[in-house]
Amino acid sequence: MLVSSLLAVLVTAPGVLDEEPRRHEFTAAEARGYVAYRVPGPIAVDGRLDDPGWEGIPWTEVFLDIEGDARPRPRFKTRARMAWDDDYFYIAADLEEPHVWGTLTEHDSVIFYDNDFEVFIDPDGDNHQYYEFEINALNTGWDLRLVKPYRDGGPALNEWEIPGLKTAVHVRGTLNDPTDEDEGWSVEIAMPWAALGEYTDQPSPPRDGDRWRVNFSRVQWQHQIVDGRYQKVPDTREDNWVWSPQWVIDMHRPERWGDVLFSTGPAGTVEFRPDPARPARDFLHLVYEAQKAFRTTHDRWAGSVEELGFDAGPEPSLTIEPTDDGYTASVIVPAAEGEPARRWTIAHDSRITSVPLDSAP
Repeated sequence: MLVSSLLAVLVTAPGVLDEEPRRHEFTAAEARGYVAYRVPGPIAVDGRLDDPGWEGIPWTEVFLDIEGDARPRPRFKTRARMAWDDDYFYIAADLEEPHVWGTLTEHDSVIFYDNDFEVFIDPDGDNHQYYEFEINALNTGWDLRLVKPYRDGGPALNEWEIPGLKTAVHVRGTLNDPTDEDEGWSVEIAMPWAALGEYTDQPSPPRDGDRWRVNFSRVQWQHQIVDGRYQKVPDTREDNWVWSPQWVIDMHRPERWGDVLFSTGPAGTVEFRPDPARPARDFLHLVYEAQKAFRTTHDRWAGSVEELGFDAGPEPSLTIEPTDDGYTASVIVPAAEGEPARRWTIAHDSRITSVPLDSAP
């Protein structure tokens, strides 16, 4: 059977170690979902979001704090859109902002030192070989590829580039002018499928019904005006606002990103369907966290469910097998919605994969 939809996770946010750890009860449905529709022709990338190609394309939910409801709602509204054609994955974002400013103009700068908008994409949802792109109000970008999450040793490859990338920013107001009040800024991004498919076996462009893991982040710094210029408020950490909550201040947990379902149907006609395997995948990540805790205490990985002392009750098919460099933990997801039964497996480095049960070892 599948794991219960209710999973209890104890999360401690970096930077707030003076607080008690917070237990968050979450369900797989809390990972947000979106249907990305195929558009009939290219969208003009000028940052203004008024191209006819966006007509009928829905907005995401309004962004919330990276830790979800554990933190106050963001001060400013942020939302995004997604669409695609044969050549590009299109992303648009609208950011409410009464003071639009930026300082970084060199490509591949650490863009989140400014207020920014960030995109995270994992085409095959295995937590490895995923992409990050950041952009500020000056239309300065930073593209990088993560071999695996930082928690598992990374690394981040700053030299990775997106050939053919198109980006544009439109400021509704005056950039870097503290004497007035602005409405905000908007971003358009067109990512070529050739680049996004470079490190995955997933079809790129995707097929109708394919799912990719995606999330968006907005980094927002509190500012003050000194000598007629914007400056960050000293000793004040940034705000992190996201589409799908991470429940901890760390965007590099791909398992908590949202699900994007690609569709060739007319815009607005397809209802998002949650991934039926997501509860089992979430359960395997709890096993992964339990193994990390076991290793901290015992300086080795547990070799079995019994040794780990993990409650496998919600997923009686759970098995743990030692490997030369760590372990694998697996569960079986029964057939559903025309899909065969599959064995899902997570490794010590958080890479999660599946095979049809009739081909599983």
